[in-house]
Amino acid sequence: MASDLEAKAQEAFIDDHFELALDLYSQAIQLNPKNAELYADRAQANIKLNNLTEDVTDANKAIELAPSMSKAYLRKTTACMKLEEYQTAKAALETGATLAPGELRFSKLIKECEERIAEETDELPKQMLKEVTTNSVPAKEVEPVKDAPVQWLWHEFYQKPEKVVVTVFAKGIPRECVKVDYGEQILSVSIEAPGKDAYHFQLRLFRKLTPEKCRYDVLSTKIEIRLAKAEPIHWTSLEFSREVAVPQRVNVSSVSANQSPVYPSSKLKRVGWDKIEAQVKKEVGWCSLNKFSRDIYQDADEDTRRAMQKSFVESNGTVLSTNWKEVGAKKVEGSPPDGMEVKKWEY
Repeated sequence: MASDLEAKAQEAFIDDHFELALDLYSQAIQLNPKNAELYADRAQANIKLNNLTEDVTDANKAIELAPSMSKAYLRKTTACMKLEEYQTAKAALETGATLAPGELRFSKLIKECEERIAEETDELPKQMLKEVTTNSVPAKEVEPVKDAPVQWLWHEFYQKPEKVVVTVFAKGIPRECVKVDYGEQILSVSIEAPGKDAYHFQLRLFRKLTPEKCRYDVLSTKIEIRLAKAEPIHWTSLEFSREVAVPQRVNVSSVSANQSPVYPSSKLKRVGWDKIEAQVKKEVGWCSLNKFSRDIYQDADEDTRRAMQKSFVESNGTVLSTNWKEVGAKKVEGSPPDGMEVKKWEY
């Protein structure tokens, strides 16, 4: 069955039906989750759809399952270069080149990465136009996603001149259920705990990291992730955005090494887990709705699946339609709840 889906996905990809190919590869992976080829091929479909962080995740999974698969390193490189993560791309290329010595694309892309890195190194001093001599500035709290099916977790962050600390609040999660990956400018967190919905959190970060210095700890009530900044610059948000002001460099010497971090609020809050648990039970309807949608999709024909996928993606998750004749003829506009507005995501 998985091989049949893989063959159909390859045909769809050749015919430039990339969304259909992505869906078919995903179905095949559900049936055969240890097949590295499926992840590498789905990564290629993600590239065509400009799903860059998803491509990196799939390429990393393919590499994990088959470390000698040279094309997985090329898939990862393509997305990393579009994300301007040239150090990460170069490292992947160097590994891939040792696996396929005769493949000229590796040496060509390594040279291109080196040129890009040299340009970045030259431009960096020009970007640091404003010095900040005050203490660390409070960071904006990251609000939980309102329509996410997982209600038992949320995250926030604060920062110091040399690092950003992301806290994922999760009670009683075993360490072996937590996986954290660091890219040059990507943070990926996966939590798969028994008896709970899987939690996946992936971002293109505001600025670049030094991945080898990043660490995380799994505590009794939370997961604390310490991200080492590549530059001592104040992050105005956790996520990357092209609509931000010129980054401000922090004067590290003016901040005491022992100084306590500044949180989004000036008063520490006690987490009332019992109250949260009671609230989650009230909101169980979200889980039922999510299961209902999955059941429809699983049993639906191809046109219905295409309609559901297209309407959900184009409306930013605010519309879910099963009518392909209506959805296929026009772009589906967002329909946010009262009091909210749709904002377009840009890489």
